[in-house]
Amino acid sequence: MGVRRAIPTSETLKHPGAIWNSSWYYHVMTKSVLVPIDGSPQSERALAHALTEFPDADITVLNVIDPASAAYDSPMAAGPVGVEEWYENAEEAAEGIFDAARETASEHGIEIETTTEVGQPARTITEYAEEGGFDHIVVGSHGRSGVTRILLGSVAEMVVRRAPCPVTVVR
Repeated sequence: MGVRRAIPTSETLKHPGAIWNSSWYYHVMTKSVLVPIDGSPQSERALAHALTEFPDADITVLNVIDPASAAYDSPMAAGPVGVEEWYENAEEAAEGIFDAARETASEHGIEIETTTEVGQPARTITEYAEEGGFDHIVVGSHGRSGVTRILLGSVAEMVVRRAPCPVTVVR
């Protein structure tokens, strides 16, 4: 499992040696961790990493429902899906993702908080982290590169750039 740590703000650069050179800093200083998940293997690895590395922290699992994905979730052949039906399906999918996350957390002997937000994923994650006063974000990377990264963007990269706290990107 590849892990990259990013320190996006000047606030977190006050003790750069401790941040980059010692996992002790993360274990002692991190009280609350935000883990955005979407049901992908990468986000599942991010959750497992957070549970392993921050066992004493309060861990919140966030699923972001992206309204822009409604157009992609409903193929034209199947006919258009109403907004309410699409949202209900997205909420049901989030609950399934949360059930799997709770099971993973219970295997580590940890209870997690879960929440769902609606919006553009990277922006919603960073705003939620800032409003919630989280100490750390652990996010999975989808590993896109080249043209697909340019066309589709990278939620993890945008979170690293905009986050109000340190971010760990798990591959």
